[in-house]
Amino acid sequence: MSGRVWVFGDSIDTDAMYPAFAMKMDVPEAARHVFHQLRPGWTDQVRPGDIVVAGRNFGVGSSRPVATLFRTLGVAALLAEDFNSLFFRNAVNAGLPALTVPGARTVFRDGDEVTVDIATGEYRNDTTATTGRTAPLPPLILEILASGGVLARLAEQGYLPIELLEVLRSGAVPVESGSGA
Repeated sequence: MSGRVWVFGDSIDTDAMYPAFAMKMDVPEAARHVFHQLRPGWTDQVRPGDIVVAGRNFGVGSSRPVATLFRTLGVAALLAEDFNSLFFRNAVNAGLPALTVPGARTVFRDGDEVTVDIATGEYRNDTTATTGRTAPLPPLILEILASGGVLARLAEQGYLPIELLEVLRSGAVPVESGSGA
């Protein structure tokens, strides 16, 4: 996948991503308030395919369903130096790729174009021609992402009504290894 980068700092908590007042709103309306305190107006600038890059401990705090808001905005992936484990799992469950990239904030700057392959762990800053490799996502996580999230995967396997599959899988991520997709 390829997209424009937005860089954030260390220990960004879910409260800063999904403010309390927005939790009473429908998802599309709530999504307009992501990073409201950190970067007012960010949701007016983000476009489908953009990639959020962050420092250490991204997503610390409560388990607010921020990944759903990112997907609603069209964010294609999250890259961080490391993730809070609960936040990481919530992202995967929602079908949003989250890849750990050591030193991510030194490799990418706001506005850079990046290409990342979550199946191989290869990434490239297309703006600066910097390349690197990190641990790829494990096969089970790739399968969950390709399904569109854990609920879509459960529907595929017959544990949830198959009639829900298309709604649950909207925005599924292709995971062909080495394709750059």
